[in-house]
Amino acid sequence: MSALANNYKRKNLSFAKGKGSFLITRNGKKYLDFVQGIAVNSLGHSNKKLISAINHQSKKLWHVSNAFKIPEGELLAKKLVKRSFADSVIFQNSGAEATEAAIKVARRYFYSIGKTHKNRIICIKNSFHGRTIAAIHASGSKKMTEGFGPKVQGFDHFEFGNHNKLKKLINKNTAAIMIETIMGEGGIKVIPNWCIRAIRDLCNKKGILLILDEVQCGIGRSGKFFAFEYAKVKPDIVPIAKGIGGGFPIGAVLMTKKISSAMVPGTHGSTFGGNPLAMAVGNAVLDQINKNLLNHVKKMSKYFINNLKNLKKKYPKIIKEIRGVGLLIGIQLFEDQTNFINKLMENKLLTIRASENVIRILPPLNVKKTEINLALKIINKVCKEFN
Repeated sequence: MSALANNYKRKNLSFAKGKGSFLITRNGKKYLDFVQGIAVNSLGHSNKKLISAINHQSKKLWHVSNAFKIPEGELLAKKLVKRSFADSVIFQNSGAEATEAAIKVARRYFYSIGKTHKNRIICIKNSFHGRTIAAIHASGSKKMTEGFGPKVQGFDHFEFGNHNKLKKLINKNTAAIMIETIMGEGGIKVIPNWCIRAIRDLCNKKGILLILDEVQCGIGRSGKFFAFEYAKVKPDIVPIAKGIGGGFPIGAVLMTKKISSAMVPGTHGSTFGGNPLAMAVGNAVLDQINKNLLNHVKKMSKYFINNLKNLKKKYPKIIKEIRGVGLLIGIQLFEDQTNFINKLMENKLLTIRASENVIRILPPLNVKKTEINLALKIINKVCKEFN
C-alpha cells in the first residue's frame, strides 16, 4: 500500500526514463508522451543542453539565500525582460506561487499609491490559476473550493464570453482583471485577440490592471513567446511557470516598472525562488526557445490541427470540435473523454483531460512530424473503435 496521500487519481503506470517525446517503462514499453508533465517539459525529456546546464551548475552552487545577489537569476531576468513587455521579474517555484504573487503585486501597487480600497480581482468563473488557497478562490470553481472554507474574499467572477457581466462587475474597489490568455484546464478555450484588446482598453479606461496568466500557454507553447503577443497588447502583470523550467520547478511574475515600484524589500519573498540551479536551467531553456523553434511550433501546429480537423470530418459523431493555438491543443468529444483517453493510453499515446469533454494534447515544442503522424494514427484507430 502506498504511503502517498490519495489526492491524485494516478494511472497504474510508471516510467523508468524519458527521451524527447517518449517515456519508457521499466520493462521497456515505449509511450508517446503528449502530456509532457502538463506542458512542463517544453523541450522534451532528457534534453542534452538542460542536462549539461544542471550538471555544470550542480558542481558549483545549488542554493543561496535571496539576501545575496544571484548572477544566474539576474541573467534570466534580463532575458525575460528583453523578450517581453516587462521591466522587472520576481522568481517563484511554480505556477500557483506565481499567480498568488501576481495577486499580491496588484493589490500592493494600489496600496502604495494610497488607493487601499482597490483590492478586488475579477476572474473568469471555472478558470484555473493554481491550487493554493487564494488561487482556487480566484478560479471560482465550486469543485475546487468545496471543503476549503472560509471563502477567501476579494474575487469576483464572470462567465466566459459574458462581456456585459464583466463590465458590470468593475467598481471603485476593483484592482485588476486576471484571465488566462488560453484557458487550459477549462477546456483549451482560446480568448479571441479582439477580446483581449477590448479588455486591455477597458482596464485602461477604468484605471485597473490587466493580469494575463500564461503559466500554461506561455514560453513558446502558442508559437509566440507569449500567447498575448497575437493580440498585440501589453499587460501589466504576467505569471509564468511550466515551460520556463523545461521540467525543473521555476515560476516567475513579470511586471512593468510602475507596478514593481510597490514591491519594496519585505513585501514578498520565496526561500527557493530564484536559486542558482533553477536559474541555470531557465537560462538554458530560453536559449533554445528561439525564432527557429517558434516557427517550428507554428508549422507543426498547423499540420497537427489541420489533420485533427480532417479526423473530425471523418468521425462527426465522436469529435465535436478541435481547439487550440500552437501546441496547446484540445479535442472536444460529444461524450465523456475518460474511456477515450484510456484507449489512447492502451495504444501507447499519453494525453490528459480538460473540462468540457476535452482531451488535452501537449507535445514538446520540438516535436517531430513523424511523432505527430504516429499520434494521428493512434487517434484515428481509437476513433474507429468508438465509431
